[in-house]
Amino acid sequence: MPDRPHRGPRLAFRGWRARRPFWGGLLLTLAGGEILLTEKASLKVVLHIGMQGLAGYLLPGLMVLLGLLILFNPSQRLFYSITGVLLSLGTWLTSNLGGFFLGLLLGVIGSCLAFGWLPDQEPRVSRRARRKRARAAARALTPDRAEGAA
Repeated sequence: MPDRPHRGPRLAFRGWRARRPFWGGLLLTLAGGEILLTEKASLKVVLHIGMQGLAGYLLPGLMVLLGLLILFNPSQRLFYSITGVLLSLGTWLTSNLGGFFLGLLLGVIGSCLAFGWLPDQEPRVSRRARRKRARAAARALTPDRAEGAA
């Protein structure tokens, strides 16, 4: 039997999310998806145009892949985030001005968030536990009211 009682799925997800650059990876993935959805040309036309048309699908597809890699392999986040910024900026030329600026901005912001994320050095403490600890410290510093009345 585990030493911890059963934690709910929400608490388990919060713990998983805290150990990785979650918002950076999510924004980069959403940016790639948004750019892919704003592509107007069908794949037959893109293959007929050549490499320039293929890059319009390739760069946002790689952005989605890098966003997922940031989420599931955070130890390599620096390489993935630098590559994500470069791909996001490359979509300016290849994919409808970066998905009409929205995908480009989401990709750059998500990559920057992933680049700047640092893992926690100490274990996470719940808000309730921090409050309880602060109250106990405040009680220890204030003199006892019963002694002051006597």
